[in-house]
Amino acid sequence: MDYLPFTRPSIDEETILGVADVLRSGWLATGPNVAKFESGLSEYLGGRQVKSFTSATGALEVALQLCDIGEGDEVITPAMSFTATPNVIMRVGAKPVFVDVDFTRNLDLDLVEDAITKNTRAIMPVHFAGLACDCDRLYEIAKRHGLRVIEDAAHAIGTEFNGKKIGSFGDLVSFSFHPNKNMTTIEGGALSFADPAESAKLDRLRFHGISKDAEGNMDVDLPGGKYNLSDVAARVGIGQLEKLDSFNEKRRKLVDHYFECWKVDECELPAWGEGHAWHMFAPLIPFDKFGISRGEFVRKMHEKKIGVGIHYPALHLFSLYRGLGYREENFPNAERIGRETVTLPLFPMMETGDVERVCDAVAEVLS
Repeated sequence: MDYLPFTRPSIDEETILGVADVLRSGWLATGPNVAKFESGLSEYLGGRQVKSFTSATGALEVALQLCDIGEGDEVITPAMSFTATPNVIMRVGAKPVFVDVDFTRNLDLDLVEDAITKNTRAIMPVHFAGLACDCDRLYEIAKRHGLRVIEDAAHAIGTEFNGKKIGSFGDLVSFSFHPNKNMTTIEGGALSFADPAESAKLDRLRFHGISKDAEGNMDVDLPGGKYNLSDVAARVGIGQLEKLDSFNEKRRKLVDHYFECWKVDECELPAWGEGHAWHMFAPLIPFDKFGISRGEFVRKMHEKKIGVGIHYPALHLFSLYRGLGYREENFPNAERIGRETVTLPLFPMMETGDVERVCDAVAEVLS
């Protein structure tokens, strides 16, 4: 029986041959394939301006810099996400202000306004596992308090809210194209943004702070980073983008089958929502009730040749954020999710029989 990982990218032969063509062309850094990829992303997102990046983390950091967020500022963000989300806030000198999540594992908007202070400059929500947060309510809160919104949509390429794709509206929206995401550029990301006036500054922040006049004379007026995507990576992204909707449709069908086949009532299955892109399928397992540790569960699933991930521990319990004064019991929902979450296999090359195999294995291990 073959080993079933919890995720695997789907890259076709046409894309592989296309990458070989790029390698033979001699133009490996940012070039015509990056321009084509960004144009395709823009079209996919309804004509929004889109810039590609070497990572979603870089896109988030540049978005914060674009908003002039730095020392002494605060950014509200959920206590349940990957560490990249609050890390970039700290990297620009600001403070991540954690807020607990609700049953969807997205930011609990009922708690956001209590976290706003005179130092708050932005809200950075996460569309967790591909389920959109309530964008209408989020932006209403931000507008009322004069805050920027920087959406961490690393899980949410292809996700919809009220029939509109995440990234086709709103303020600043960052996507990830890491190999475990719904589409990949191997490593990479993108930033969708609304204000054309911010484009030139964004370009300088993305590439060394450099600007050039009509004659090619160069100037540097800010300490930009280097986040430009390569043409090799962009060529992978071009092939992936063409298949993104079919990838996501397959993910939805597999998740439907997970819900049909699940056998352990004591577990809490992920929240379902309209427009969900299903980046991950991550049930919560009350391990104490079953007399087994999560580590033992992962090991036994591995023995059955099934991969399991953990996405994610609660952020405020990491040493870095404890240094900001956070402690156990600050965010009970995030802490419970962090203790009980496991990520089960979900990727487009799977078949329904694979889902049945995983569900049977989970039931056997927990029994």
